[in-house]
Amino acid sequence: MAEEKYHLEIESDPNNLITVEEFVNYFCKDVQMDEEKISKVLLSVTEATTNAIIHANKADINKKVTIDAFREGSKLIIKVKDEGQGFDPGKVPDPTEPENLLKDSGRGVYLMRFYMDDIKYNQTPTGLETILSINI
Repeated sequence: MAEEKYHLEIESDPNNLITVEEFVNYFCKDVQMDEEKISKVLLSVTEATTNAIIHANKADINKKVTIDAFREGSKLIIKVKDEGQGFDPGKVPDPTEPENLLKDSGRGVYLMRFYMDDIKYNQTPTGLETILSINI
């Protein structure tokens, strides 16, 4: 059986998040993931894509965000790649700390760590790749 591979490339415009949601729903259903896990993947990929669009690419429509998803054994791997400078995930403030509870941003990395089985970052010469994985 050939491994399923899914690819999407969007301009760095927050209006493209609806396209990302449709894409995530499609490939999750295609690999027969249950609804609860689809919700986790949907939230995590949306957060990673939002970070890529807003923080990394500064909503510059000339910069792209690419999303690649594929099955590796019993895992679904999703890579969200931007064209930004990257960041240090260790320097992202903990949103559960009292001084951060009322902030309206800063929860994306926390939520991705919470909902996914694994999250890694790969700094490439052309941008940062957020690599999410979850057991199907």
